[in-house]
Amino acid sequence: MTETVKNTLLFVVVGCLILLSGFTQSWNAAILILNMGLISAIMAIGVNLQWGFAGLFNVGVMGFVALGGLAVVLVSTPPTDGAWSAGGYGIVLALLLGAATVVAAVLVVQKMPRGRVQTLVIIAILIAGFFIYRAVFDPNAAAVEAIDPAVAGNLGGLNLPVLLAWPAGGLLAAGAAWLIGKTALGLRSDYLAIATLGIAEIIIAVMKNEDWLARGVKNVYGIPRPAPVVGYEVELQNDPSFIARADWLGLDLVTASTLSVKLGYSLLFLIVLLVLLWMAQMALRSPWGRMMRAIRDNEVAAEAMGKDVTRRHLQIFVLGSAVCGIAGAMMTTLDGQLTPGAYQPLRFTFLVWVMVIVGGSGNNFGSVLGAFLIWFLWVQVEPIGQWLMNLITVGMPDGSALKAHLIDSAAHMRLFTMGLILLIVLRFSPRGLIPEK
Repeated sequence: MTETVKNTLLFVVVGCLILLSGFTQSWNAAILILNMGLISAIMAIGVNLQWGFAGLFNVGVMGFVALGGLAVVLVSTPPTDGAWSAGGYGIVLALLLGAATVVAAVLVVQKMPRGRVQTLVIIAILIAGFFIYRAVFDPNAAAVEAIDPAVAGNLGGLNLPVLLAWPAGGLLAAGAAWLIGKTALGLRSDYLAIATLGIAEIIIAVMKNEDWLARGVKNVYGIPRPAPVVGYEVELQNDPSFIARADWLGLDLVTASTLSVKLGYSLLFLIVLLVLLWMAQMALRSPWGRMMRAIRDNEVAAEAMGKDVTRRHLQIFVLGSAVCGIAGAMMTTLDGQLTPGAYQPLRFTFLVWVMVIVGGSGNNFGSVLGAFLIWFLWVQVEPIGQWLMNLITVGMPDGSALKAHLIDSAAHMRLFTMGLILLIVLRFSPRGLIPEK
């Protein structure tokens, strides 16, 4: 069996699993698995760019995904009436003052000779800048958050089409990655992992606590859909042509409209995935891609050949984070809401890493395959585990402590299965299901 045939069969098997869930459960569930699989595949490509191409151990994927979701709110939601005049401009001024404080401290470090005087000047600048920043920021933020807090309490967005928010999410994540990379990429790989994990938690903490930005834990609802490709179920149910198509297919209006909306998302997500996959493949086969792999395999030799390793690491770190930001914006658009409390490292960092490792680190198609397979299992393992535990305990008497324990353990089947799959793949196919060529 040739490698191409084997890889094709792997994709066919995963596709059949998704189709099987449609026949045995519901097509709504199957298409939702497909949509989240497409988004997860884009996240996996972003991580594969960083780890598979350059060997960068980024454990802060969650933070860049969250920034992509934040971009949707900032770009696509309507501005809150009166928020900018009440305190929005003051918040922007405070942020500029904070940035100026940091710049002033950096200039002192660069221009003044080292010593006690330099240290005292830096401390004085930071303390004075902090108090000035808080004096400007606090009252303006409070004024914005006081505007109809039950439904608003934030600045709102630019009210632009939501499709523009997807590249904006990539740009926001890329900007944050550049700032992080300028300071963290000089660290050893294990320290880089710790730093990126901590920075991701800081990003989530800011999103949860700064209500003026995106309502914090009160969440943002009613994010617009990418019209005209994706409409609203109510509008479709009142459209005579759609009613006629639903009748021809033998579907009730509710089911037909729901499937239509989800398939519209599938089409958009598939286009984005194919474009990014094509770009990643072109990059992999280019001289730049070969250089990145040479740096990954032996940084010392690459540096001896005149390559600027730190600069190249920064490039790939920014690119991979931008891809994760795009995926985060797409996921928030699919959900129709931004929920900062839902961003957890287990789901948005470590599960993506499992996708890349199982699929095949360094292989873009392997990352896509791993994303679909792992996401399918993540969704389906718990109901399968519940069925399995009920089958195992069918002969046990009701009220049995062992029976209750086994049935309750089904909730932990997800974590057990992810660990088991990872161990099996690392034991029998350590380079993944589709290894790097």
